[in-house]
Amino acid sequence: QVQLVESGGGLVQAGGSLRLTCAASGSISSINAMGWYRQAPGKQRILVATITRGSSTNYADSVKGRFIISRDNAKNVVYLQMNSLKPEDTAVYYCNADVLSYLRGRYNSWGQGTQVTVSS
Repeated sequence: QVQLVESGGGLVQAGGSLRLTCAASGSISSINAMGWYRQAPGKQRILVATITRGSSTNYADSVKGRFIISRDNAKNVVYLQMNSLKPEDTAVYYCNADVLSYLRGRYNSWGQGTQVTVSS
């Protein structure tokens, strides 16, 4: 089994910054793409940013120029640096990874989520 554990969420004022971290552990052979998604109350979970193993990135239009996704392949960690935060960024942020597990084969793993609240 592979576990994803997020950290770094919290309460911040508009214009502030937060850095989210997601660490993967368990029966990992390799991790392909990793990403961050978010879900606001009453809304669907949506993509925020993804990064391939080779560090190619993709961002939602709403966060381009403000958020930066990065990863450390040696540590199986993905980060999300969030700058110039807005109240509309308030959501539960989930980590996602395309994992190759030596026990389960290839599958999509999710973290438990971390709350980000931006006050106006």
